[in-house]
Amino acid sequence: MPSYVEPAKCDGCKGGDKTACMYICPNDLMVLNVESMLAYNQEPDACWECYSCVKICPQGAIFVRGYDDFVPMGGQVHPMRSSDSIMWTVKFRNGNMKRFKFPIRTTAEGAANAYASEKGASLDDECLLLESDLPTPK
Repeated sequence: MPSYVEPAKCDGCKGGDKTACMYICPNDLMVLNVESMLAYNQEPDACWECYSCVKICPQGAIFVRGYDDFVPMGGQVHPMRSSDSIMWTVKFRNGNMKRFKFPIRTTAEGAANAYASEKGASLDDECLLLESDLPTPK
């Protein structure tokens, strides 16, 4: 089910030239209508349903309708992002609600390379990763 924007909640990320959902969408589906200053999904059929736009929206204006095997008919799933976690709220059609909190892993760019100090990890090295030195030609 593709993402959709609730116009009453969207503020176009306060008039910037690129909204948060435009920045994060891996398929470049989210666009900003410059006349109304509201974001929308320009091609819902191509949506990957990755929830990236839903999680990043500062206004909580983007939703994804869940599949029946994931979210029972009439149910809703909403994430709320904080600086260190995402709280998922699942509301079932009978009114019951469940919440799940997951930490956000924040790693500085380039810091997640476990092999950075190994031989061959750099593009400047002549060896492949973990390969011993090449024999010297005679």
